[in-house]
Amino acid sequence: MKRDLYFSKPIMNTAGLLGFAPDPRAGINFDAFGAFVTNPISLRSRLPAAQPALIEFPGGFLLHSGLPNPGLSAVLKKHEARWNRAEMPIIVNLMADRPEETMRMVQMLEGVDNVMAVELGFAPLLSNDIILLNLEMCVGEIPLIFSLPAEQVLSLGPRLIQEGAAAISITNPRGAIMNDENKLTTGRLYGRSLFPRTLDIVHSAAMLGMPIIGAGGIWTEQDAADMLSAGAMAVEMDASFWVPKEAL
Repeated sequence: MKRDLYFSKPIMNTAGLLGFAPDPRAGINFDAFGAFVTNPISLRSRLPAAQPALIEFPGGFLLHSGLPNPGLSAVLKKHEARWNRAEMPIIVNLMADRPEETMRMVQMLEGVDNVMAVELGFAPLLSNDIILLNLEMCVGEIPLIFSLPAEQVLSLGPRLIQEGAAAISITNPRGAIMNDENKLTTGRLYGRSLFPRTLDIVHSAAMLGMPIIGAGGIWTEQDAADMLSAGAMAVEMDASFWVPKEAL
């Protein structure tokens, strides 16, 4: 039986910032969460980037990590029991660049308790055909959330929903900055400067009737409220979890 995607509370985290399972020692108030989103997971283990980086710019920062993880089997072995004990549902973020591997990972998760949904993330510039093939091969019992860059949310999102996706979320955009050694560093962008753009995307998606999860630059409770007012079914907060509240 296909599970429904429903959030009892509208707040959750963006993938890649809080680990593979909720950790009460992290100093995060998980009471406000409607779900916990894992770090991105691949079928096989993945090493960190050769030169990981975090570079600040006005209004935010660029993060380049390489998305290291031990692979889904190792994650399940270590964290499945913690997922089952968690007081909120778990959304497992999967790296979905290869549809056959994505299907295998989704099948591995179908019998895992307390997994609410799978969020599929994609490499930059991946073609629409590959993303649609992921949907065709993986649609089933577990709700699928497709995490898309802004450029694809409004163009591809409606078709994904029509063909069985449960919701669309917004991937943090990519950018490039020169580092201290004057070398170009690329990565994901985070920070409050992203909010006006993502708020506009959420509003446009909601006007099309698309189930949309707002993400990107949501920094305060008011930002989250504004995103929900614009039509988001839930919101993913990111780097604000790393910043002391008195600095907000």
